[in-house]
Amino acid sequence: MKIVEKSGRTVEEALELALIEMDLSEEDVEYEVLEEDSKGFLGLFGSKEAKIRVTEKENVHKVAKAFLEETLEKMNIYAKVDVELTEDGIFATVSGDNMSVVIGRRGKTLDALQYLTNLVINRDRENYIHLVLDSEDYRAKRKESLEELAYRMADKAKRQRRDIILNPMNSYERRIVHSALQKDEEVSTRSEGRDPYRKVIIFLNR
Repeated sequence: MKIVEKSGRTVEEALELALIEMDLSEEDVEYEVLEEDSKGFLGLFGSKEAKIRVTEKENVHKVAKAFLEETLEKMNIYAKVDVELTEDGIFATVSGDNMSVVIGRRGKTLDALQYLTNLVINRDRENYIHLVLDSEDYRAKRKESLEELAYRMADKAKRQRRDIILNPMNSYERRIVHSALQKDEEVSTRSEGRDPYRKVIIFLNR
C-alpha cells in the first residue's frame, strides 16, 4: 500500500502531484489534509502551501491477485492470474501449462487455494466478499457432472425404492446436488455427517 505526503499551492494541486507520483487515479486513494493553504497578508507575505497525506485504498481484487500469484510461484507454478469484480463478489481464473496441478484431484487443490484466498481478502473486513477461483472451466464442468450424477442417482433411488448415499462433498458441490433435485416431486435430499465427510442422501418422498 502506497502512502505519500505532498505539498502544493492548493489541496487540488497537491493531490494531482501525489496521483502522478503514485501512478493512481483519484478513485484509488483517500487523503488527509495536514495543512491548509494560506494566501498570506494581501496575498503577498506569509503565504503557505497546502500539505496532504495520500493513502492508496485497499483494493481487494488486487490483494487477491497478488496473493494468488505469490502462492503459485512458491508452488513452482508459473501461471497467469486474472481477477474480475462481479455483482456476486470476485471471480478469479488461473491459466497456463499443466493446470491439472492447480486443480488437483476432484478440484481439491483449487478449493484449497480458493479457501486461503478468501481468508486473506476478508481479514479484518466487516462485509464479507466471496471469491470464486477457477481454472480451465473446471467449475462449469464439475457442476455439469454433479447435476448428471444427481439425476442418475435419483433415478436409481426410484427404481430400487431405497435411499442413495453419495460420496462426501464440500458445501459448494452439495448445493449443486440439492439444487438439481429440488423440483423433483418424487425425491428429496438432505446432508448428513460432519465436514470433510459430509454426504448428500437422496431419498424417496413418502
